[in-house]
Amino acid sequence: MTRRRIAIGFCALIFIDTWTQISFKLASRQTGEFMMNSHWLRAAAVSPFIYAAIAGYLGAFLAWMTLLEHAPVGPAFAASHLEVVTVLMLSVLLFGEHLTAAKLAGAACIVTGIIMLSLSEARAPLPDHHA
Repeated sequence: MTRRRIAIGFCALIFIDTWTQISFKLASRQTGEFMMNSHWLRAAAVSPFIYAAIAGYLGAFLAWMTLLEHAPVGPAFAASHLEVVTVLMLSVLLFGEHLTAAKLAGAACIVTGIIMLSLSEARAPLPDHHA
């Protein structure tokens, strides 16, 4: 698998993971506060956002398993958490959540860590599983 295909795979994984978390947020707005009763369970069972989140988890699992076969584990694991930053930014836009200095600093640390891990692996050859 080429570096370009791995990068596309990570973009897909980040998109799917972001989709999943936003779907959960939308589902929670639709179902209300969690209560273990039949009313809440019925509301959750008919929420299309719950099914979108479940589909997102399945898609993320497939993308992740495919990427792990071809990408270095350290940067792959770090990059798989970039959705924390994308969800933060979309939550500001979609749900009016507030950015704070601490949230921005945390997002910057995540992105910096991913870049540093990726750069450390940039010179390493990709494993050839078919040789």
